[in-house]
Amino acid sequence: MMAGLITCSGSVSAIKALWETRIKQKREELHKKESGAISRLTGVWEDRIVLAKLNDRIVNEEGRLILRLEKEDWKTLPPALVKLTQLQEWQIHRCGLQDIPPFICRFHHLVVLDLSRNNISKIPTEIGRLSRLRELLLSYNRVTSIPEELACCENLEKLEVAMNRRLSQLPPQLSNLKKLHHLDLSMNNFVDFPDAVLGLPALQWLDIAGNSLRALPTDIHRMENLHTLWLQRNELETLPDNVSQMQSLETLVLSSNQLRDIPSVMEGMSKLRFVNFRDNPLTLDVELTKGTADDEDREMFGHEFMLLYIQEARKRGNAALNQHC
Repeated sequence: MMAGLITCSGSVSAIKALWETRIKQKREELHKKESGAISRLTGVWEDRIVLAKLNDRIVNEEGRLILRLEKEDWKTLPPALVKLTQLQEWQIHRCGLQDIPPFICRFHHLVVLDLSRNNISKIPTEIGRLSRLRELLLSYNRVTSIPEELACCENLEKLEVAMNRRLSQLPPQLSNLKKLHHLDLSMNNFVDFPDAVLGLPALQWLDIAGNSLRALPTDIHRMENLHTLWLQRNELETLPDNVSQMQSLETLVLSSNQLRDIPSVMEGMSKLRFVNFRDNPLTLDVELTKGTADDEDREMFGHEFMLLYIQEARKRGNAALNQHC
């Protein structure tokens, strides 16, 4: 009899323990569900708060919807931003932004992407899916390379990547940008003139100043539509004769290089209106005669100086030839 009671008591204890375990598990599951629901609800409210904040930064200018953020803390852009895909322009400056989100490809209406003066180090390959993009402005960042997919932005007209100190190359595919007419590569780390630039058929304005270029390509005249070329603060020692065949060139800035001579063929550049040879170790010491008070602001190392230098070099060359004869 006693043994039966012991067995019965043991069974009750086991059943009780089993039910307590099940109740505990149910409570834990319920707690997880409640926590998940709270978390999801919190996420929804956070998204709403972020969207409200972003909506306050949207302006309408001449029918174009622009997201404008200036000097705010946006190291990353929230996924909730994809609910504003109707945006046509981003202007995000001095916000400490560290990357361009891959979901940028969902902004099919984007025409201008201006993310200058941030901390961006990489351009995502998804940017190549922005078929309407006309302007990409990424100066004063930390970009180290340009993805070849950017060449798929067939409507791109303006590209600025100045002051990205570790940027030293461009992918050859960029020559497929048939509408690109404005390119700023200044203050980077280019040692060689990018081949892709020579193949841009519509290029009119190029700034590649403040790099480490030692020479220009001999076929530089391929840029037949270029009217402005900034080359100051490089390490150029000579100029190719074919520079004289750049018949559309109107502005050529060559100050602060290592040029020792000016090619005589540049004398025939009929459209050249402004040129600057200041702060170069030119071989000949040539000075313009002082002008009148009304002429004091003329460029002492400009177009007039160039012509005088070429004439003086020719005169001295003829004199030396006559001496030998």
